[in-house]
Amino acid sequence: MRQRDWSTLESLSRSRPSVAEAVASDEWIAMSEVQVGDLTFNFNHHQISPSIFKALVQALDDSPFNSLRQGMFEGQAINLTEQRAVGHTRIRKKTFVSNDLTQQALKRFSESIRKGERCGSSGRPFEHIVNIGIGGSDFGPRLLCDALQDDPAAQFSMHFVANIDGADLARTLAKCDPETTLFIIVSKTFTTLETLDNASRARTWLKSKLDPEANIDAHFAAVTVAVDKSSQFGIPEDATFGFSEDIGGRYSLWSSVGLAISLHLGYARFERLLAGAERIDRHFADSPPERNIPVIMALLAFWYGTMLGAETAAIIPYSQRLSLLPSFLQQLEMESLGKSASREGEPLTYQTGTVIWGQPGTNAQHAFFQLLHQGRLLIPVDFIGFTEVETDLSEQQRLLNQNLVAQMSALAFGDHSSDQHRHYPGNRPSSALIFSRYDAASLGQLIALYEHKVFTLAALFNINAFDQWGVELGKRLARNLSQGRAEQPSIQRIMERLTPDQ
Repeated sequence: MRQRDWSTLESLSRSRPSVAEAVASDEWIAMSEVQVGDLTFNFNHHQISPSIFKALVQALDDSPFNSLRQGMFEGQAINLTEQRAVGHTRIRKKTFVSNDLTQQALKRFSESIRKGERCGSSGRPFEHIVNIGIGGSDFGPRLLCDALQDDPAAQFSMHFVANIDGADLARTLAKCDPETTLFIIVSKTFTTLETLDNASRARTWLKSKLDPEANIDAHFAAVTVAVDKSSQFGIPEDATFGFSEDIGGRYSLWSSVGLAISLHLGYARFERLLAGAERIDRHFADSPPERNIPVIMALLAFWYGTMLGAETAAIIPYSQRLSLLPSFLQQLEMESLGKSASREGEPLTYQTGTVIWGQPGTNAQHAFFQLLHQGRLLIPVDFIGFTEVETDLSEQQRLLNQNLVAQMSALAFGDHSSDQHRHYPGNRPSSALIFSRYDAASLGQLIALYEHKVFTLAALFNINAFDQWGVELGKRLARNLSQGRAEQPSIQRIMERLTPDQ
């Protein structure tokens, strides 16, 4: 399949233009910027020509992209290995949000907590919210609560515990008052080892700190598909929120897994987040490939990763409030695209996903941009910027955005010198996602863009982006070790070194 579908691209890759040559083309400049409402995607600065771009679009047409996209929006079971649909776009439709009973229960619960109507066992309103979950039950809510903690609607001290390392929970509990702390236990199956261990230790902490007659259960809420298991743990039915089986972990922040977001920021902000994502859903569903932002993002990633051999890509948000975005996108991209078998179960012979990493500018400029500017690795960069922020930060925002543009220029065009120590070759590719405002709606758009980028790449690679069997293997082996069963003598020896008293 590769030779038939990608031979034209392989040929074009050997005569691709430099970034400087690309931006000298009026035809390329005219086609390499797309606007959707208050979002601008600029992809001028790439080693791509109009003919290469057209060949990339053709490769997409030759893939199962169109049928898979239609299948996702129609609720077909496109997640083949788990025989289920992919429902995260369905649950952020305005009609669904307005009418779904779980969403309405989520709204009522959030408002009752925020108004102080529902309190802890001593009758004091909650002040601390601790979200206990891992993977998709942690990354999304953690990102959004942190990214929007400066929003005027933000109300609580938010804490997130994921690691089974006891230090994670202990450090969090040291900041909390047991009388005013609400724990949200987030686990789709309510069997996740790390989450249940942390939840049990949280319950033990409450029992040790509160009156012996206190109603400990009043300090818990749950988000799970397994309502019977959360009930056995002692979580009240009216504080338990389910979601559909077709919502994958890394796509679950839009569901009741977003309870922490709704509590911290209010349900109205949560709705704006969903509305921003739905706007991108419509754009992704209706726009032609040449003007479809997430599709273009995927084509660029495919070009550099699969055709040119780039093994990493950097995400650089010029906003300190998005410091957690790169780690969120690591799970989204690397868990989805880290595959070695096609949808039909055949071994792949080509590279699929890349290593995603990054941190906010301008910090990143003083950490690893030296490698980007003068190293020999091919590392495409996504810059993320915002035009409007709070009035009292306008001068700092201007300086921040000047740095973003300066770095794009330096990467693209360099600075040539006969002194090799001061020679910057340029020709380093980058894109810019520019949002007019920084708010819940724009962040919803941003996350949905990357979700659909991943979807498009999976179609190009002909892989299933919605399972994670590699993750499941590690979980199974950890369970075996907890029962004293190591499958290999070498592993048993290491386990004995780490647990000498057992």
